[in-house]
Amino acid sequence: MSERNLATLETPALLLDEARMQNNIDHMRGRMQALGVSFRPHVKTNKSIDVSRRLMDTSEGPITVSTLREADYFASHGVKDILYAVCIAPNKLAHVSRLLQDGVQLSLILDSMEAAQMLADAAPNMDRSLDVLIEIDSDGHRSGLVPDAPELTEIACFLDASGINVKGVLTHAGGSYDCRSVEAIRAMAEQERLAAVTAANRLRAAGLACPVVSVGSTPTALFAEHLEGVTEVRAGVFVFFDLVMAGLNVCRTDDIAISVLGTVIGHQAAKGWTIIDAGWMAMSRDRGTSGQVTDQGYGLVCDREGRPLEGFILVGANQEHGIIAHRSADPSISPQLAVGDQVRILPNHACSTAAQYAEYNVLNKSNQVVAVWPRFNGW
Repeated sequence: MSERNLATLETPALLLDEARMQNNIDHMRGRMQALGVSFRPHVKTNKSIDVSRRLMDTSEGPITVSTLREADYFASHGVKDILYAVCIAPNKLAHVSRLLQDGVQLSLILDSMEAAQMLADAAPNMDRSLDVLIEIDSDGHRSGLVPDAPELTEIACFLDASGINVKGVLTHAGGSYDCRSVEAIRAMAEQERLAAVTAANRLRAAGLACPVVSVGSTPTALFAEHLEGVTEVRAGVFVFFDLVMAGLNVCRTDDIAISVLGTVIGHQAAKGWTIIDAGWMAMSRDRGTSGQVTDQGYGLVCDREGRPLEGFILVGANQEHGIIAHRSADPSISPQLAVGDQVRILPNHACSTAAQYAEYNVLNKSNQVVAVWPRFNGW
């Protein structure tokens, strides 16, 4: 690695605090051990083997992915146990077949008889048998069958009769991101658990073993009071955390491990604006905190060492320009930053902000760049 330091780093740049990240990982692992479940980390947030190696139980996994490109990338680094946690589409089956041929133990998910029939038609042409989990809707958030849906057992029995291995059920309580209190997150975690376990018990009553009961979101994983009947948990954003998670009281701002380094390029003094070279192309357009108690704009402003500048947020963003101002909108309150000064912006959503970059500049506890870890994007 060529010599890098914050003062000379070309901006905008993505920074990763390694110590914070490791603390987040250790905390999640401790929770999983206390709850007595296995952990299948979701790698869609980090998209980097250097980060994911710190999450996995072994060099071969297990992991969860949200794209088949992620599966390709991690398989190229020796990861074999991969769950593709998006309902399968027919135009992806050739890609699935290639991964199976390469020795990947790839599990798929679905939630409809149409998809089950599609897999049954494709299965005879696959070199290896297919492993499938049925997605359960535990909160009305997106995909899945409700736990008492008649189709649940019909789909599972059809797959089993077609020679497709029904490994179990899977759910994701994405609604936990809309909770307004820790007590509500705990209730959502129990709702998530109960939905998955109820569905699994229905499959067992229909004669299927259903060995896997998979749940997961960062909030519910960290606040579940028990996970009786669950076999594995999936979570991903915890590795970095972000302002949405902080707004839910799932973490503190001091736990957020990634930030964007930007440089002051000008001012609009009459408006109380400080302009930096990090706009929505650097931060993403995610405004996930806008519906929370505290709206953080496009991100929370910190000094170059990562200390929050009290009251200052990125209030606006154009493609390559970010606008720093006081959240009160009082133009007389200034962060006293000169052209050339650097700031760090904590993101609303770690996944979407990290997706703007090809690498992490890894910082030690002294805020020195000690490594550069590549990451990838796209499909």
